[in-house]
Amino acid sequence: MNPYDAISRRAMLKRAACGFGGLALAGICGKNAMAAPVTNPLAPKLPLFAPKAKRVIFIFMQGGPSQVDTFDYKPDLLAADGKEIDFKGVRFQTFGKMSKRKLMKPLWGFKQYGASGRWVSDLFPHMAEHVDDLCFIHSMHTEGVAHGPSTLFMHTGSTNLIRPSMGSWVTYGLGTENENLPGFITLMPSASKGGPRNYSNAFLPAVYQGTAVGRPGLKASEATIKNLSNAVTSPEHQLRQFQFMQALNREQLAQRQGEDALEAVVASYELAYRMQMKAPGVMDISDETPATLKLYGIDEAHTEDFGRQCLMARKFAEAGVRFIQVNYADESTTPRWDQHSDMPKHAEHARATDKPVAGLFADLKQRGLLEDTLVWWGGEFGRTPFAQGKDGRDHNPRGFTVWLAGAGVRPGIAYGQTDAIGHLAVQDKVHMHDLHATILHLLGLDHEKLTYPYAGRNFRLTDTRGEVIHGILA
Repeated sequence: MNPYDAISRRAMLKRAACGFGGLALAGICGKNAMAAPVTNPLAPKLPLFAPKAKRVIFIFMQGGPSQVDTFDYKPDLLAADGKEIDFKGVRFQTFGKMSKRKLMKPLWGFKQYGASGRWVSDLFPHMAEHVDDLCFIHSMHTEGVAHGPSTLFMHTGSTNLIRPSMGSWVTYGLGTENENLPGFITLMPSASKGGPRNYSNAFLPAVYQGTAVGRPGLKASEATIKNLSNAVTSPEHQLRQFQFMQALNREQLAQRQGEDALEAVVASYELAYRMQMKAPGVMDISDETPATLKLYGIDEAHTEDFGRQCLMARKFAEAGVRFIQVNYADESTTPRWDQHSDMPKHAEHARATDKPVAGLFADLKQRGLLEDTLVWWGGEFGRTPFAQGKDGRDHNPRGFTVWLAGAGVRPGIAYGQTDAIGHLAVQDKVHMHDLHATILHLLGLDHEKLTYPYAGRNFRLTDTRGEVIHGILA
C-alpha cells in the first residue's frame, strides 16, 4: 500500500480499535502501580560507608546518676570533704552567680578492676566485672539544666523544639533488618520529661516513630505492644480481613497520592499485621533457660523487673530491631536517679539495674551480638560534687560520665576528664552532639549528610554542631 494513499476515518478507527483497549489496560495498571507503595520505607538501606555497628541498645538512666559516686573516681574530692568552695550556679537562685557550696565526698568506696585498672564504685559490682570491654567517657557536657530540656536534648538534639528522636533518625537512615518488627522500640518510656517527644518522628515521615512497649508503673511482665493479639478471630479470618482492608487502602492512596499521614497509616496496618504474627514470639521469654533468667536477675525480686526489660532488649536486637531503648524510668514526676536530698537512694537504683545490665552485656557477648551491637549507658546529665541539703546533689550538665561498649569502640579505656572534684569537663570535652555524631558514624551514617528538608531548611540530629570522637574508635 502506498503510504501516501488517503485513509478514511472509519478505516482508521477499525484498525486502531484494539489499541484503545491497550491504552485502557495501561491506565489501569499504572493506577494500581501508583496505589501500591513502590518501596517499603522501613526496608534496609545501605549505609554511607562500612558500619561497625548494625544496631544500638541505649540503656537510659533517667534522672542523672552521680558521676563522682559511680565511675569518675576523684581522690581530691575525698580529701576535700566538707570544704566550702565558690561555685557559679546553673539553677535556681544561684543562676550565673558565685556562691559558697560545701563539697561532699563519694558515699561509696571505689576499687580498680580488670587489666585496664578502671575505677568503679561499690554501687556496680556486676558491671565492674566487664570494665575491660567498656569505653568510659568522663568529659560529657550537655544543654539544659532541668530534666525536661536535657532529656529532650539527649533524645532529639534540641532542648525545646519538636525534633525527631535519635531512634527515628537511625531508622530513617538505615531502615530495619526485620520487616516484621518496628525499626525503633522503646521499653517502658516515661510520660514526663519530654514524654512521647523522646521517641517521636516529629517532621520525619510517621512510619519512623518509635514503638512504645509498656510504661513506668506497669510490671515488665505485663508490658506488650497495644492490640498485638486477637483472641476472637481466627488467623485465617484475620488474613482475609487484612487483604480486604488493604485493597480499600490502595484505592484511597490512588486518589490521595503524596499524603504522608495516609501512607503511614497504610504502612502501619501492614506492619501491625506482620507484628501480630511474629512479635509475640520475640517478646515471650518463657523459652529462655533458667541460667539465662538468672544471668539477668529475673529470679530475684529487686532485679526481676529491669532484668525482663534487658532480656527483651537482647531478643529485639537478635530479631533485627535497629534501635532499642531500655528505660529505667518512673511514672512519677521525679526521675529515679534524681536525689536532691537523699543520695543514699542511689544504692536502691544501682541494685535494681547493675546485675541486669551486666547480664545483658554478658549475654550479647556470648551470643556474638556484641560484635555488631553498640551499647550506650547513661543519663541526661550528672550531679554536682557538692552537697544540696544534708546529703543530696544538684543537677550537673557541665561534666558527667557515660559508657559505650561493643561494635567499633575501643574497649577498656577512659576518655576525657573532669576537674579534680568532678565538676567541669576539662580535657577532651565531649558534647552531646559529639556523642550523637559518633554513634551515627559507627552505624555508617554521616551526621552532616543525614538530613531532612523541612520548613525551608535541611535539619539533622546534630543541628549545626557535632564532631566524631575519633579517640574512642577501635
